[in-house]
Amino acid sequence: MMKKVVLAALAACTLPCAAHAAPGMGDEVYGATTEKGEVELEARYGALAGGADDGEDALKLEAAYSPTDRLRLGAQLELEREPSGPRKAEAASFEAIYTLGRVAGIDVALYGEYEVGLLRDTPDAVEGKILLQRKAGPLDARLNLIFQKHLATGQKVEVGYAASADYAVAGDELRVGVAAFGDLGSFHRFLPSAEHFVGPIVKTEIEGLGPEIGIEAGYLFAVDKARDDTKGQFRLMVEMEF
Repeated sequence: MMKKVVLAALAACTLPCAAHAAPGMGDEVYGATTEKGEVELEARYGALAGGADDGEDALKLEAAYSPTDRLRLGAQLELEREPSGPRKAEAASFEAIYTLGRVAGIDVALYGEYEVGLLRDTPDAVEGKILLQRKAGPLDARLNLIFQKHLATGQKVEVGYAASADYAVAGDELRVGVAAFGDLGSFHRFLPSAEHFVGPIVKTEIEGLGPEIGIEAGYLFAVDKARDDTKGQFRLMVEMEF
């Protein structure tokens, strides 16, 4: 009997499993519009603070180009570090955003991504998003509905969200608002108790240096199940547009 238990445990360890990062770690709330000819370079960083996962972080590097006013193509490299561990290249991905148009004042776009796992225990994954954005004067509100499936046996489609709303207080040079990221479960079990992060963000733009530089910083508080492992996460994003 003991031999069977040991063999079963060893077999389970050899099965591919998806690495789980806290919602929002190095992630962006994507807008639903693009500009023809625009080139973007981004570095997005997230780090957990407090709790058992204190010190865990993620860095995502992204390059994108918009060949038309409706299509944006990009590539991304994801690097992660566990507490007290080395930084590892976790995955590389290729993505596309296609703008559908405006419905009742809301811009709508679709996002598709194929992610290649770079570690032995990180399977490939596919991800789709519905991108919604509403701009009304100084207000910019965004909602991304996320659907992801790791391409390993038995993996279900995971559902999540990313949302933000920010307000211009000094033109586009300074915007303040709030952002939220979280898990919504799966189609088999929707809206369970899960991990969520929400908190304030500040955005600013620097012009006159050639490329337009955008900076976003914030701190998101852990909510619900996320409080089991951490108190919150710091966020920093630097973007260059050409």
